[in-house]
Amino acid sequence: MPPFVKKILDTFEKGGRQIFIIGGVVRDLLIGQEALDWDFTTDAPPKVILSLFPDGFYDNKFGTVGIVDPKEKKKKNQSGKPSIYEITTFRKETGYADRRHPDKVIWGKTLEEDLTINAMALKRIKGNQFKLIDPHQGQEDLKKKLIRAVGSPEKRFEEDALRMMRAVRIATQLGFKIEEKTFAAIKKNANLIRHVSRERIRDELFKLLSYQHASDGYLILRNSGLGKKILPEAEKMFGVEQKSPGRHHLDDVGTHALKSLKVSRSSDPIVNLAILFHDVGKPVVAGKDEKGTITFYNHEVVGASIARNLAQRLKFSKKDRERLFTLIRWHQFTVDERQTDKAIRRFIRNVGKKNLADILKVRRADRIGGGARETSWRLERFKKKLIQVQKQPFSVADLKITGHDVMKVLGIHQGPLVGKILKELYREVVKDKNKNKRAYLLKRIKAVAKNLH
Repeated sequence: MPPFVKKILDTFEKGGRQIFIIGGVVRDLLIGQEALDWDFTTDAPPKVILSLFPDGFYDNKFGTVGIVDPKEKKKKNQSGKPSIYEITTFRKETGYADRRHPDKVIWGKTLEEDLTINAMALKRIKGNQFKLIDPHQGQEDLKKKLIRAVGSPEKRFEEDALRMMRAVRIATQLGFKIEEKTFAAIKKNANLIRHVSRERIRDELFKLLSYQHASDGYLILRNSGLGKKILPEAEKMFGVEQKSPGRHHLDDVGTHALKSLKVSRSSDPIVNLAILFHDVGKPVVAGKDEKGTITFYNHEVVGASIARNLAQRLKFSKKDRERLFTLIRWHQFTVDERQTDKAIRRFIRNVGKKNLADILKVRRADRIGGGARETSWRLERFKKKLIQVQKQPFSVADLKITGHDVMKVLGIHQGPLVGKILKELYREVVKDKNKNKRAYLLKRIKAVAKNLH
């Protein structure tokens, strides 16, 4: 138990208040996973919680007070934000007009009222000894590896449509199945996901795609009907045939994409989404040539545009939007052994040095998902060339001197001549990378300037 969790429990108990551990952390503890996000529920109203923890913050109508451990304020979790311990007052929720948030929240007096929401709780008996409170047989479902809605599944999803997405995401995370009636209720109510904000859908999708079994998660999403609502572009790939003379693919586009995602080794949701969407442009450009071979000319260009529209719709950050676009736009890169260093430098400029490792992950998944071996001698040679070429200057900006050095040596002001001299020096360095030394380039400035005159 983290020291600050113990402090929270001690503080409430000394204040004569009930306090219980709730939420996903209870499930994680029961199945032996690392407990990261600690949530609590209490009979104390928000004002009392704030009196016990004056540094807490409360800006919502749901009775949730956030607290940050003063000793860990400088530490951050994987999202880049400090860990927040959430403490919520027992509550009853009534009316969900927007299919997402309760119209009215009433502070409850007992834990049983709150457990229609949180299902299981832990009550400290003494020291590190806890009692499991489980009125809905959640522990039995954990043993059976089932995700089940509390009470009526349809009522739960009508109250909050995001719960459907969470059920799929948690099933993916744990490798569980969704209980039959719960899954049927998701299929029946999938259309309600339209009431959920795009940002919340994006966050759940990113979590799902970060798990080891992301492909299984997408399949659950698709079979539940949620996939068609959230990622309609992916749905269009299924049934688009690729098998024809002269082509190595045996599966339709969607099945190939799913197989590619299944063999991904990445936990980065953008990389995994790029793997799932790398051929999303194929249904748009599918055709046949005079020999009857199925063609998908420029599918990577069209697919990148489709992916960018998806990223805008789900409110991706600019960085994530551009990464997704780049990984799909350039995933068809050639590894021909006859490629020149100039061609490889152009590829690196297009993709960006920071994206090279990721686009190789996309290529690996694409190869295996298409039935090919993980790599080839050409691909391995290409990887080595990427490393070698990066040791060479890519542009004038990589020179060991700048325009200011040119102006200082020649005693001139800024003008076209400065740029021309730098370009000439860059050409020399491209031919011989050993010449990219400051002392050598400074000596060459006057000679290059004379030749240009």
